[in-house]
Amino acid sequence: MSGPALPSPQRPLDHTPVHTDDLPATPIRDRAIPATAWVEAPADLLALGADLPDAPVARYIRRIGPWILWRAGPPNKGDARMWAGRADDLGVTHTFRMFADGTGDGVGPSGASHQRFRAWKEDLRDAG
Repeated sequence: MSGPALPSPQRPLDHTPVHTDDLPATPIRDRAIPATAWVEAPADLLALGADLPDAPVARYIRRIGPWILWRAGPPNKGDARMWAGRADDLGVTHTFRMFADGTGDGVGPSGASHQRFRAWKEDLRDAG
């Protein structure tokens, strides 16, 4: 599938089964891959948005080095959950909770606690 870039909430879900090695390195701009389409999806990812209103399905975001990043919840500000797992060892995962007021909380691979999503992503990158 290809076409013009769509705003994240308007991207249709593509339920075509996909394996870890086939998840793209950069964000997909014309569709969204739901966690339910990822063949190797761990149970904790499939349940990522269960505590959010309407239990949104997690959507694939991108790779950060060896990490694959997924999000459940709204694409901008809002109550959301982020999940990162190592593509080569899905037993190694980290989550980040984003709150509606723009604050957040999550522990990165370094063991450091982060309140900013950017700092959490940088921790993923640096732990490559």
